[in-house]
Amino acid sequence: MTTAPADEFEAHRPRLFGLAYRMLGSAHEAEDTVQDAYLRFSGADRAQIEQVGAWLAKVVTNLCLSRLTSARARRETYVGPWLPEPVVTSDGTLGPLESAEQRDAVSLALLVLLERLTPTERAVYVLREAFGYGHRDIAEVLELGEANCRQLYRRAVRRIEAAESRFAPAPERQRELVASFLSAAREGDLAGLERLLAEDVVWWSDGGGKISTARRPVLGREKVLRFLFGLAQKYGAAMELAEAEINGTPGLLIRVDGGLLGVVAFEYRDDRIVHARTVMNPEKLDFVRRQLGRP
Repeated sequence: MTTAPADEFEAHRPRLFGLAYRMLGSAHEAEDTVQDAYLRFSGADRAQIEQVGAWLAKVVTNLCLSRLTSARARRETYVGPWLPEPVVTSDGTLGPLESAEQRDAVSLALLVLLERLTPTERAVYVLREAFGYGHRDIAEVLELGEANCRQLYRRAVRRIEAAESRFAPAPERQRELVASFLSAAREGDLAGLERLLAEDVVWWSDGGGKISTARRPVLGREKVLRFLFGLAQKYGAAMELAEAEINGTPGLLIRVDGGLLGVVAFEYRDDRIVHARTVMNPEKLDFVRRQLGRP
């Protein structure tokens, strides 16, 4: 009995979504890309496809490369800081995240760094680091020479490692730090918040011009504290904070009157918050809203 295209494709959908998301940094574009891949698969002569998983990975990768070119043009006119779309990962949406390397591979911090790469460098890096492809397999996917792929990979690693080094405490310690931040924020404990923030902390807010928020990074502990105080004053008792696993690490959900206002992901150095990335653009929160609405 021949398996229907839809049934055969569904077995690969989670992995394809994970690939597209890491390539694009956008959950809704990843969904669209995977759907485009399904349309190509359903119209293809499956008798000519030797390995369905490899064929689909190649299709998705090349669809992502096309999307990245136009996405970069749009981001040049983006209002305020651009951040990737967050994903709640406690439900397994991006696959198992059991090791520090797996969690780091989907963190907002790394996705931001991947923006520094060319689309082809990003494809090589994601296929190698996140999916364990060998250079020969990557060369087949991208239709490039194996030596060229090795060079692209080395260049991508150098460009990422040349950026500010990232240090993530153990997951248990991260949860403790987020819990302390949450407690201090709820109680209005500015001294407690100050102890959790690095002196050179940077708070990024992505509103995309669709919601009122800081259009430039807020630099330094004192300015970040004033920013947080202003946020609390603006929304008052209507604002609620809750912990959630965001892109593999403990983060926060910001709700106002029960509706999702933003998602916060943290980055640490020496047990203090050195970067906080807050996504508040309503369009970038649609995927998380759907996740939170599932049973």
